[in-house]
Amino acid sequence: MDGRNRMRTAGGVVAATAVALVAIQGSAAGTGGERAPVAEHTAVCSGTRPAHTLPGRESAVLRTAAYADRIGKGRHKNVYTGVSVDERHNAVDVYRIPSKAFDADLCAHAEKGLKVRIHDTDITERRLMAFVDEVGDDMDRWDGRFRLNQVGPDVHGYVVFGVDRPATAGPILEKAFGAFWARHIKVIRTETPSLG
Repeated sequence: MDGRNRMRTAGGVVAATAVALVAIQGSAAGTGGERAPVAEHTAVCSGTRPAHTLPGRESAVLRTAAYADRIGKGRHKNVYTGVSVDERHNAVDVYRIPSKAFDADLCAHAEKGLKVRIHDTDITERRLMAFVDEVGDDMDRWDGRFRLNQVGPDVHGYVVFGVDRPATAGPILEKAFGAFWARHIKVIRTETPSLG
C-alpha cells in the first residue's frame, strides 16, 4: 500500500486506504453534497490497445486503474486526484484537474473494450493528503463538540471526516477550514475505532 493512500484514526493509527473510504461515502451527512468538487465525467475514451490475456493476471480494469494511479503519483502528480473502478461496466473513473497531457497518456494506455471516464476536479491528491495530515495531527481538537474518529482522502476530491455527531460537526468544520475546504469536506457518522 502506498503511504499516501491512508486514513488517520483517533489515536494516530494509520488504518485504511482511500478506496475503503469510497465504499462508505454513501452514508455521508452534513457537508459536501450539493457543492461537489467533481464534475460528471467530462470525457470518455475507449481503450484501443490489445487486451492482455495472460492467465492469473488482474483484469484490464484493475491494470488500467493501477496505471492511472502510478502516473498520477508520478509525472502527473500536479493534476491527479484519484481513481476508482467499475468492474460491472468494465470502466475506470479517473479524477483529475483538467489536463490534456494526463488524459492522452491515460487513454493511450487503456486496453480494448475498456471505458475510461475522466472527471474534472479542482484539487490534487497531494493537497488532500497534506490536509489529512494536518487534521490528523490534532484529532482531539474537536473534543467537547464532537469526536473525530477518523479522517482520510476520497478519490473524488473530498476529505472524509468520520465523527460521532455529523449534524454538529459539519458546520463547525466548514467554519474552521474556510470556503475552499468546505467544498471538499464530507462528514459521515462512524463509531469510535477499536484496536482489537
